Amino acid sequence: MLRQVASGDVSVEDARAALEGVTLDEETYQSAIDHGVYNKVEPGTIIRASLALNGTSALVILTFLWGVGWTLYWAGSMTYGLYNGWDQQQLSFHLAMTMVTLIVMGIIYLKWVAPDIVIVKNRRRKFIPPKDPDSWHKYEV
Repeated sequence: MLRQVASGDVSVEDARAALEGVTLDEETYQSAIDHGVYNKVEPGTIIRASLALNGTSALVILTFLWGVGWTLYWAGSMTYGLYNGWDQQQLSFHLAMTMVTLIVMGIIYLKWVAPDIVIVKNRRRKFIPPKDPDSWHKYEV
């Protein structure tokens, strides 16, 4: 309800009218928080940590086009410099700018495109059976 009010889908007055008469004591509130945080889940369960923004937004697409363009520019100019004998400082600058552009694109991908999904994998308990002392062999060198 708070997200809908914050986004403007629901007005404050409508939200108050919808929540009128609803009571929530501290014990119920705390148990709801603990339920989502402290419950053990089964192995293989997929949990969505939060809702990621839509990866097809215009700003993300424009940023990726911008990043591809600059990456091609810096990598192409570095290749041109390799063939024309530029010094190492200039070539390393072009390589660094290529890497920075790729890193910025990766950060944007992880932040706004990749979903926030956690797959729970629990480790199995180790079981070591007792060793029968009569089955031991004494080796002499």
